[in-house]
Amino acid sequence: MALVQARPQADHVHQVWSGRPRLSTASKVISAETVRLNAICPYFTMFPLDFPLGILKAHARRDARVLDPFCGRGTTNFAARLLGLRTIGIDASRVATAATQAKLVAPTPGEIIDAAKTILRRRRNCIEIPEGEFWNLAYHSDVLRDLCLIRDALLKGSISSHVAAALRGIILGALHGPVGRTKHSYFSNQCPRTYGPKPAYAVKFWKKRGLLPPRVDVLAVVAERAQRYYGDASPKVVGAAIEGDSRQRSTLDEAREVIGKFDWIVTSPPYYGLRTYLPDQWIRNWFLGGPASVDYTSEGQLSHSGRDRFVADLREVWENAGAHCRPGATLVIRFGSIGDRLVEDPAQLISASLEATGWVRTDVQHANNAAKGKRQADTFHRTRSDPCEEVDVWARWQP
Repeated sequence: MALVQARPQADHVHQVWSGRPRLSTASKVISAETVRLNAICPYFTMFPLDFPLGILKAHARRDARVLDPFCGRGTTNFAARLLGLRTIGIDASRVATAATQAKLVAPTPGEIIDAAKTILRRRRNCIEIPEGEFWNLAYHSDVLRDLCLIRDALLKGSISSHVAAALRGIILGALHGPVGRTKHSYFSNQCPRTYGPKPAYAVKFWKKRGLLPPRVDVLAVVAERAQRYYGDASPKVVGAAIEGDSRQRSTLDEAREVIGKFDWIVTSPPYYGLRTYLPDQWIRNWFLGGPASVDYTSEGQLSHSGRDRFVADLREVWENAGAHCRPGATLVIRFGSIGDRLVEDPAQLISASLEATGWVRTDVQHANNAAKGKRQADTFHRTRSDPCEEVDVWARWQP
């Protein structure tokens, strides 16, 4: 399966098809081992699996179709998969769609390990390896070469699609993180695991502390993660991840073609003022074919230039999604704010975005404070403001 990129329709939609009948959600028994796959590629901002899983398990019919137009790392889509529901995620970030797709495939650990072995045996001399002080300090030269070999093979589509999606997700999740004292679980020098540090700051950090990149056994890390994340089979469903802009009607047209009309939309848009969503994932973006430097472009992202523009962008997404929903479909939006763009009433902002869209707000519930979620204090001691209370806004499609 080719890497998700902004390409013609057939190439930038990843799909997983299965003729296996779906079971009723009430009969699903979800093991702790199965849930591990949700952690394959962590983000700095992410909501807990319990949020979409609890909603869908309690309310969704067994034939429901589930959409997340801001899929991020694919938590909603993974929850739908656990319940055997057809699902599709959309995001403007290729990192997001790659992480989502990794949660919708079901290769065996052996298939993943064999693919990695085959790639690393080739030892081609013509691969592109990034250069510079950052890369020299971020990765041991042998590790970086192995990563570039895998990157090259995945970009060329030389591995079967479902195996490639899983291997891609495994590498993305292990690409950077803390250095273990007795065991290496990540490929990099000391780093945050949820976002890529900016080069200048990272180099200064490593030099000040005399930190050098460890020589990590890439294949061993891949093998361990393959067993951890894919050793326990999840239900096979119809699922897909699209790299695209949910403000464009054509993107939602394409999503409907894959799974049919939507019954549930469970999502969390980027909070107002969160403009570092793409730059924070720049190292993972490089592995997926992007530049070997920080990319500050915001193509396909919601506008954060002003509150009214932000609300208008959200309104376009809700209208586009609603146009492909079944009557009575349900929309659940988790929303809050960040420190430098405090939204005193997140529910009011979301309510404003729903006006004149065909969506009727039915409920507002307080979610847990963002600090209670999975957001971590990273190893680079990034200053974080206290998060505000988040809300879950419910709406019903009544055009």
